[in-house]
Parts: sequence; C-alpha cells; structure tokens
Amino acid sequence: MTIKDVAARCGVSVSTVSRVLNRHPDVSASVRARVLAAVEECNYVPNNSARSLVSSRSTAIGVVVRGVGNPFLASIIPVLEKEIDRRGYTMVLHQITSRDNELQKAAILQREKKLLGIIFLGGNSDYTEQDVRQISVPFVCCTYTNSFGTLPPERYSSVSIQDGEEAQRAVELLWERGHRAIAALIPDADNPSIGQLRWKGYQRALSRRGLEADPQLVSFTEGYGMDDAYQGVCRLLDRGGPFTALFCISDSMAMAAIKALSDRGRQVPRDCSVIAIDGLEQSLYAIPTLTTMVQPAEEMGRESVAMLAELIEGTGEHRHLVMKAALREGESVRAI
Repeated sequence: MTIKDVAARCGVSVSTVSRVLNRHPDVSASVRARVLAAVEECNYVPNNSARSLVSSRSTAIGVVVRGVGNPFLASIIPVLEKEIDRRGYTMVLHQITSRDNELQKAAILQREKKLLGIIFLGGNSDYTEQDVRQISVPFVCCTYTNSFGTLPPERYSSVSIQDGEEAQRAVELLWERGHRAIAALIPDADNPSIGQLRWKGYQRALSRRGLEADPQLVSFTEGYGMDDAYQGVCRLLDRGGPFTALFCISDSMAMAAIKALSDRGRQVPRDCSVIAIDGLEQSLYAIPTLTTMVQPAEEMGRESVAMLAELIEGTGEHRHLVMKAALREGESVRAI
C-alpha cells in the first residue's frame, strides 16, 4: 500500500496526505480526519526514514509516568502508545519515581526530545502557575487533575474520575450492605494527592451517617505498595478494634490486604468485606474476586491523546473531562 493509494481512497492529493502525515497546520480538521482514517483502513505505514530526510519537524509526544510500580497506570500505557501512533505521532516514554518532580523531569525531556506535547500519567495535584512555566508545550494530566493547586483551568487539560465521590460511593455500598465498623487503608493522607481525595470521600460517607472516622479503624501507610498495605492491615488487626469491612484506595492495596487478613486468620468476605477503586484486570483473579469501582482506563487514555492532539494541531482548547467509575461486583463484599 502506497501513499498514492491512501490519497485515492480519501479523494485528496498525495501532497495533502503528506502534509497531514507531517503535521502541517494548513489542512482542515475534516480533511485531516479523513486522511488519518484512510491511513488506518489501508494499513499504510509511512517510510519514517524517508520522511526524516525531508522534514526536521518533531513528531514526539512525551508520556511521563509517575509511580513506576502502579499497575493501574501501567495498564494505560499501551492505550496511549496505540492512539499516539494512530495519529501519526511518536511516543517518548519516561518513567519516574513517586519522589521525583514530574514537571522538572518533563521540562528536561521537552528540551532533549523536542516534544510537541506531554501527557502526565499520574502526578501531583497541586500545580501553580509558577510550577508550569518551565514547560512551553501543551500538556494533559491523565488520571488526575489539579485539585489542590492554583493553576487556572485554562492553562492545562485533564482526564480523571471524581476520586472523592467514587470513594464515597464505595464506602456507602458497604454501609448499604449492613456494615457499620468500616476500616480504611490510606497512604499519606497529608499529601495533596488522589489518596487524600479518596480519604476525604471515606470521611464524607461516614459523616453523612452521623459518624466520624475512628482512628482505631484507619491505618495510614507509608506508600501505595502492596507491602505497605500488608503491613497496614497487620497494624489494624494488632490494635484489636473490631471491623467488618475494609475500604482500600486501590486494587493492588486491596489484594495485599486480603492476603494479610487471610494470614491472620480472617476470611474474606465471611469475617471482613473488602472494597477498592481501580478495576485492575489482576483483581479479577484475586481469591475472592475483588469488588471494586472500575476506572475507565482505556477511555481515559484515548481521550487524553485526543485532547493533546487537538491542542498541538490548534483545533481545540484546554478542557477537563470527568469520567464515572463503574461498580464491578466481585465476591469480596457480603451483606450482614
């Protein structure tokens, strides 16, 4: 399949197809969409070596992943890669630790790789105008938004769920199933992050029933890792405070929590129900299957790339998309 075949299929000239593939701005959005659709239908693979000889224009989009061990973020990377490639761009993946500053790392990457735009996959939620001055290309926050910062919404884009509301829904489901002593596994609640948003959702769910979070039933962990979760549950059990259900802020932490409960002689859900947020594929194979609020990972990835492409190509403005999680009934929650 050649570039001439693509041009014939969508009824445009070869030069128009070439301009679309090389990201020239002088092509209408409708023609661009038609050409890209024809490229995909024809399985046309551009000769990147030849293109690089005639064009020095970058096609790179950076994806900065904060929290290399987070399996939920890892599940979105293939979606981003597929969508970035489908639109004719090249993905530059850069993974950083949870201790790194993603904005500083991205600024260095932007200069080194001549990035056209950046997708932050996981990150801090407290950006300011000064923080983002070091980045001069459009960026999208995928899986989170600037909940605690002062950065104006017209300066960036985001795709996320409402973490606090989804946590509240999860805890309310436990309440509806008859649970009153509901424990929680929360990492670093003082850090402005998704963990804090979900912690607030847990508190709201109890407050709506006239209760306050019982310190004996809340275990604050040092991080989001599975060992952090395992040790956190052990501390809960060592305190001796009775609880019939446990809310975990992530699937991976919940799976470690189920292991800790089992090791300490408490069967899930007979002795303790467990619910979480994320919807990892792995949690389908937990014993018992985890009940969780499923984030629309694939859709979040697709929308993030679409937003960024519009910004790069000048066809869109910054916007903020909030998606809904869906309850996936497993076998880790029972009514009492």
